[in-house]
Amino acid sequence: MRTTADRVRHALSFEIIGILLATPLGVLVFGLHGGDSAVIVIGSATVAMAWNYLYNLGFDHGLKALGRSTEKSFITRIIHAVLFEIGLLLMLMPLIALYLGITLWEALVMDLAFALFYMGYALVFNWAYDRLFPLPEWQAERG
Repeated sequence: MRTTADRVRHALSFEIIGILLATPLGVLVFGLHGGDSAVIVIGSATVAMAWNYLYNLGFDHGLKALGRSTEKSFITRIIHAVLFEIGLLLMLMPLIALYLGITLWEALVMDLAFALFYMGYALVFNWAYDRLFPLPEWQAERG
């Protein structure tokens, strides 16, 4: 399993790249003021970083408890991304509605759009991260 330092590197790099991509999307797609888009994206990233660490730690422990490797297949990666985004959606929707002074429905639509973007981004980012920083145990399991 990944170390705490590796998980922190993963979470920080994921969120920094995500902020750089998602902030302009909030302006373009929802017509948000740049400052509001930045607050939403950075606030969401802050919540997501904490959730990312806890969720990935729990997911990996769950895989191990099931007697499986922490190396994820394509299907496991899809399940991983969808469950992550559902949990994050439930945390962020009321915060977005409160900050922007919009209805929960409007916040849900906005949050779903960001979630769809982040699901695709998470799938690609996590695949690339695992290729750049593979765990030694994966080689041993293949060997």
